[in-house]
Amino acid sequence: MTPSCSEENLGELKKLVVAQKCSLGIATDADGDRFGIVNEKGEVVNQNLILALLLSYVVDTKGWRGGVARSVATTHLVDRIARKHDLPLFKTPVGFKYLADLFLRRKIIFGGEESACLALRDHLPEKDGIFAGLLVAEMLAASGQTLTELSEALYRRYGRRVDGQKDISLTPERERKLRRLIKNPPHKLGGRTAKGVETLDGLKLDFDDDDWALLRFSGTEPLIRCYAESGSKKEMSRLMKLGLELLS
Repeated sequence: MTPSCSEENLGELKKLVVAQKCSLGIATDADGDRFGIVNEKGEVVNQNLILALLLSYVVDTKGWRGGVARSVATTHLVDRIARKHDLPLFKTPVGFKYLADLFLRRKIIFGGEESACLALRDHLPEKDGIFAGLLVAEMLAASGQTLTELSEALYRRYGRRVDGQKDISLTPERERKLRRLIKNPPHKLGGRTAKGVETLDGLKLDFDDDDWALLRFSGTEPLIRCYAESGSKKEMSRLMKLGLELLS
């Protein structure tokens, strides 16, 4: 199997959490830099949601103030929390080195990537899955609530977000199409007008209500990655489908 914290690989942990009536299951990948979290119901919790919960925790409970950073492929829940607390927001290409650079220049107190990577003030300028898992445990202990309760409270405050990702193989034709799109980006997708176009890493179209779609080249594999986020699974899936159709 792959050494990642995927839904499939965490099957044994999910069963153990339920059987032992645990409040939390914590996993890391093989080298310990990425995290995987299982809630009290034995469900794997989306890594973007964990990042948003932890940001809310250090800001609301610990009273931290300072810059916040996320990659272009990371949930805009981070943006909503930063706006709510009037915190500077930095957007980076995918790749932890960009977050680490901001961290080392003391620009941020929090940095997160959708691939379950976290950087925090007063810690190493490197992703640390063990540290992230421990912080989740601390958050539960400090709040006295379950992960499900904390998640629902976050959604009530900032709105529910649903994100997704799909990878397709990189072919010469798809590479040419994506490079053309980056140079001459569309300003509409499926009848929705983009309020912003980002080409920091691939092509990202930002819409109203913090909805977005992103197409980018993988930096590690011969793939094109498509991401989307919306307030509903239906609209997220539609944006992702329309994004992929730009390459067909």
